[in-house]
Amino acid sequence: MVPSTPQAQSRSLSNTMHIKKVTLTSKKNWWMVELDEEEENVKPSPHSFSSDDTVYDRSTYQSFADYTPPSPPASPPVYNPPRHPTSIFSFPTPTAYSAPPNPTSYLAPFAVGSTSELYKCIVKKPDVVQLEINGEMQTNATDVTTQFLAELRVYTTVPRHPNIPTFLGCLDNVGMVLEFIEGRTLWDVLKENPDLPAVRKRDYHNQLLDGLVHIHATGLSHGDLSLLNVQVTNAGVIKILDFGRSVHADSIYESPDSEPVDPFAYMQRPPSHANANSYSNSYRTPQLPPLLPSKRVEQIHPGTRPFCAPEILRGECQDARLADAYSFGMILVCLEKCTLVDVKPWDQRKDLLPKDLLDGCELFGDRIAQYLKKWNERRRLVKEDMVEVGDERMSG
Repeated sequence: MVPSTPQAQSRSLSNTMHIKKVTLTSKKNWWMVELDEEEENVKPSPHSFSSDDTVYDRSTYQSFADYTPPSPPASPPVYNPPRHPTSIFSFPTPTAYSAPPNPTSYLAPFAVGSTSELYKCIVKKPDVVQLEINGEMQTNATDVTTQFLAELRVYTTVPRHPNIPTFLGCLDNVGMVLEFIEGRTLWDVLKENPDLPAVRKRDYHNQLLDGLVHIHATGLSHGDLSLLNVQVTNAGVIKILDFGRSVHADSIYESPDSEPVDPFAYMQRPPSHANANSYSNSYRTPQLPPLLPSKRVEQIHPGTRPFCAPEILRGECQDARLADAYSFGMILVCLEKCTLVDVKPWDQRKDLLPKDLLDGCELFGDRIAQYLKKWNERRRLVKEDMVEVGDERMSG
């Protein structure tokens, strides 16, 4: 063990040494130093460092606390997502999918010990299914991969928001870790509370609208908004779940009925020999070829009926965020009536709605009608549409 003071270090350590491992002990300001005996007097090559095999030069750093490990490369290699879901979380998990800074800062521990805090969480892992159909093996691996990458894109792109589950990072060889939500789906809430107060309906409206607008602001959509993908916590907080059908606003949309597309094609690189002539000599370190100038292509799959927008059912969606607005409008109808409503699928594909659909919708009726129009006439979701909640004690 070595004390942390520079004077004590100078007496116990040589000017330059090969340190294999440094560990902070339970004794304050003391460090356990493990030297590599075979190379104690040999200064290793600066190109052979590893995380547990570091050179410490006392003439440069006056204390261990002053030592800063080398910074990562300025331009890390582009992450090319795997084609199989079981490879998404293979070790090591890409840095892009690691935990954000202070991931538990907005969570309350369910137990606190003398040296640790315990949190409940959800681990979401890929589930691959294989079936033999007409003598051929069929699998959902491609779709599972696409959905997990779409969800990871939302959690790693969209800033934190109270109406979106907290992303806690990923576990190597397992899956993504999310905040544990204690509560019920919005469908369960409406089914069990047919006389839900108007003030509670307005509150749910505002929370859901706020969360969706926050997602849309980053250029992403939800893609499958329904009563089952909205959770209400025991404290009455709305949580928007399941972003596996999310797409980006800048993508080119393909119908699910078309030929399957490679969702990672825009990240592919040309063969390494494509720009081989650009290298001046054989001693120069080759650079990765530039990304192909291709546009991101994503397929939009129909979501849960009757919340799915007609243009998606027809395979003609041009604005995924407007499709979310339609889903939001249908949720408001259910919220107003405290029950599930339905629209015949052949009518919904034609932008036709039942004449009595908005009967009894006194809180949001006019707004709902604008959300359920044809996509090119539809109202967008904007934060300014939030309503005054009022006082629940004054509500009937």
